[in-house]
Amino acid sequence: MTPPLNPETLNLETLNLEIWSLTDAPAMAAIAFPFADEVLFQIGPVALRWYALSYIAGILIGWLILRRITRHANDPVGNAPLESLLNASIIGIILGGRLAYVVFYNPSYYLSQPLEALAVWKGGMSFHGGLIGILLAIYLVCRHHNKGFFQLADLVAIVAPIGLFLGRIANFINCELYGRVTDMPWGVIFNQGTCLNNNGISLAGDLPRHPSQIYEALLEGLVLFIIMLVLLRLGLRQRIGCLSGVFLTGYGLARTFVEFFRQPDSQIGFLINGTTMGQWLSLPMIIAGLYLLFRASSSDHQHKVR
Repeated sequence: MTPPLNPETLNLETLNLEIWSLTDAPAMAAIAFPFADEVLFQIGPVALRWYALSYIAGILIGWLILRRITRHANDPVGNAPLESLLNASIIGIILGGRLAYVVFYNPSYYLSQPLEALAVWKGGMSFHGGLIGILLAIYLVCRHHNKGFFQLADLVAIVAPIGLFLGRIANFINCELYGRVTDMPWGVIFNQGTCLNNNGISLAGDLPRHPSQIYEALLEGLVLFIIMLVLLRLGLRQRIGCLSGVFLTGYGLARTFVEFFRQPDSQIGFLINGTTMGQWLSLPMIIAGLYLLFRASSSDHQHKVR
């Protein structure tokens, strides 16, 4: 018999689990988690992990695309700033992403285990922190090459969804940031392979869950990238700040939506009115993005890129 619900410890996730058990629903079709190892290949002590590969591939592919976009001699940005941005963005994304995760998502743990903050290969990166890091990198590069901030930021906004897509796929392979319990037929059972901790236990349990990493890869990555390419072809790069505004607004809305299916970090849980940390951190992005769109569309700020 299922024990009675305790209102003092009740939250949305436990409610889902209790309803599942109370209904004694028959086993539904679900997808078994397919990845057994977070390491792609290893030679001696050197290992290439999917997580690291997603960062490397995302930055390099984005850099190559931007070189092609700015290849013409009369391009207002040109290739030279991109060479500087390549190294600066790597540092900014890693430092910003890791620092924000440590501060916003699990500060008590890292205060007790400070050296673990350096273990980036174990996962734990914040997109919002990575965004701040790359914005700082863009600022420094623009200052060095005497370029306008949004001239370069708009270019980065075009290719940023590539890194998001690959990063979310790596999240799925690493069995992190999985979704809430679901009875949908595409639910994934995150209970084997990379989902197992050192004690052979999966914190996700044996119930099917939303593959929220894939939802994010499609919305924040593929769909947003297509939108950015279409806007580029339509000539909106000429409106300074427009592409940056579309990216910030698009990512913020996509992230806010997917958070309704994603399981909150266990050390944080749900916040006020069932919201999540990811939704609150996305709100400033949406506001900033809408402001940039308004600014770019106003008659006083329709500056052409020269």
